[in-house]
Amino acid sequence: MEHQSHQMNMDKMNHIKMHHGTGQSMDMAGHDHHAMMIADFKKRFYVVLLLTIPVMLLSMQIQQWLHLDISFRGSAYLLFVLASVVFFYGGWPFLTGWLSETKAKNPGMMTLIGFAISVAYAYSAATVFGLKGMDFFWELDTLILIMLLGHWIEMRSVAGASKELELLVQLMPDEAHMVMPDMVHDVTTDTLKENDIILVKPGEKVAADGIILEGKSYLNESMLTGESRPVQKMKGDKVIAGSINGNGSFQVTVSHAAKDSYLSQVVKLVEDAQNSKSKTQLLADTAAKWLTIIALVTGITTFLYWYLTGQTLAFAMERMVTVIVICCPHALGLAVPLVVAKSTALSAKHGLLIKNRTAFENARKITTVVFDKTGTLTVGKFEVSKIVPLQKELDERELIRLASSLEQNSEHPIATGILQKVKDLKITIPMAENFKAITGQGVEATVGGQKIMVVSPGYLKENKLTIPDGFTADDTETVVFVIIGKELAGYIALSDEVRPESAEAVKTLKQENIKSILLTGDNSKVAASVSKTLGMDSFIAEVLPHQKLEKIKELQSKGEFVAMTGDGVNDAPALAQADIGIAVGSGSDIAAETAGIVLVNSNPKDIVSLILFGKATYRKMIQNLAWATGYNVIALPLAAGVLYNQGIALSPAAGAVLMTVSTVVVAINASLLKVKA
Repeated sequence: MEHQSHQMNMDKMNHIKMHHGTGQSMDMAGHDHHAMMIADFKKRFYVVLLLTIPVMLLSMQIQQWLHLDISFRGSAYLLFVLASVVFFYGGWPFLTGWLSETKAKNPGMMTLIGFAISVAYAYSAATVFGLKGMDFFWELDTLILIMLLGHWIEMRSVAGASKELELLVQLMPDEAHMVMPDMVHDVTTDTLKENDIILVKPGEKVAADGIILEGKSYLNESMLTGESRPVQKMKGDKVIAGSINGNGSFQVTVSHAAKDSYLSQVVKLVEDAQNSKSKTQLLADTAAKWLTIIALVTGITTFLYWYLTGQTLAFAMERMVTVIVICCPHALGLAVPLVVAKSTALSAKHGLLIKNRTAFENARKITTVVFDKTGTLTVGKFEVSKIVPLQKELDERELIRLASSLEQNSEHPIATGILQKVKDLKITIPMAENFKAITGQGVEATVGGQKIMVVSPGYLKENKLTIPDGFTADDTETVVFVIIGKELAGYIALSDEVRPESAEAVKTLKQENIKSILLTGDNSKVAASVSKTLGMDSFIAEVLPHQKLEKIKELQSKGEFVAMTGDGVNDAPALAQADIGIAVGSGSDIAAETAGIVLVNSNPKDIVSLILFGKATYRKMIQNLAWATGYNVIALPLAAGVLYNQGIALSPAAGAVLMTVSTVVVAINASLLKVKA
């Protein structure tokens, strides 16, 4: 079963990589298969739970403990029939899992459970039909019950984590305006099919992937593609479901049904990341594998020892089954899934979206956190602090008026600041044509027949334009230059306030011996000022998106385990290069596939919470693994009968109780996990 589900995950990932076309419908099938497996384990669990009460009451051992006497003609046979249903129906996933593990020559938990329940069943059945000894039917029943519960919880935790994501990706509108020959009719989004035509009005969300049939508008696709600027779309252009329309209205020819949309693909992608086994889960599997081998070898050795030294077959069998039952890795099976379930639910509640389990668990190894400045350490709200024209015929109002025409299509914090100032000055914004973004350096467009550019200081350097005499900006100001034609026309300085939580976040990182480094495209003065104010270890300024990647590599070559935080747009290459990519900001990043973790709020304290929570989660997993395997060190020799001559021998029942107690301890320990906010 484990093997099959792992294979299923691999298949799903491959389908998703195909992204569009046939891969999607196949992926949906994989998704449904997962849901069916959850439902199957749930059903088996409840059936076994129902049968547990009569099985327990009819068991001699339980009757002795409770001083009951429930025996009637054929009661032993009734118990046998009920236990047989539990064994074959409840144990079926484990028996088939044992078979597939044997085929794959990879013995693990399924082998041990399969073997233990088969031996217990065969021996107990023999006692019903004449063999001297006490049956283990109730142990068999509870064994299967707890294992079914464990698997059900594990699968639910994976599916539940994805549901948390889906809540955050509720971008898909419920309704669409379908264009009919004679009228526009409102329909539910999930009824849309290929070649339907829908109307998208200003400010609405696009209801389906498709191609614009008529009309044009600017679309904000930041939630989906990570591109922060609204993109102009006109006839023949593709649009993505979930993107937000600007001021125009247009008609779209639908490409495919909602369930196959790009947005659904993103949800699936995250789902698969949740599904992928992390290193700790693999550690649990390895521990289970060794425990299996130890249990089987010890069990058989125990049986042979007692049987060959003259004990009865019943006694030797009892010792063997006790050893195997005690060794059965219930607690081990739950050790990691329970922590995963708890940590994923808690993370989602605290705005930490874990897309990659391994990245999350590796948070404990982080030695350096590289912060992108704007919107992470700073509020990201730029306010214009000065407007300086450098040409005689220009005044401040004209300079900011021209700049605002380029910035009206941008979501960037600098653009927002300029537009706010224009609004305050009650200036009418002119139309811009031929709008183009210069990656990481600015924007250009034509305004009133003139080519206008709004660029960063880095652009001036790269294009060998001289920074004007008398240029002053204080250390905390970010400056953009306005170029008209090829002439430098002036500059606008904006300042951004440092977030109040930033200093605290940096201080906590210091206490944890984690270095904090500022990495920004902004000028050195601003970077130095922010870095100094926050008490950071160092800063790297005036870097372009592709250079950010190089800087991360440099840090890694010095042996640092680097977490990079960024907004998932120009930081994508660096996020991918970092050991752990953390996409920050509620928007551009849900689809930032390059990041292993997404922080829904742009709060730097969340990064610290994430690291501490990663450490706490890992500690819990290791504690659980240690407990789940450690108790065997004492219990196993006792089960084998090492102290039998001193009058101490664990019965299979006591073995099962010990095993159940260890499972409860693991469950309680997992539930104590908390996020330190």
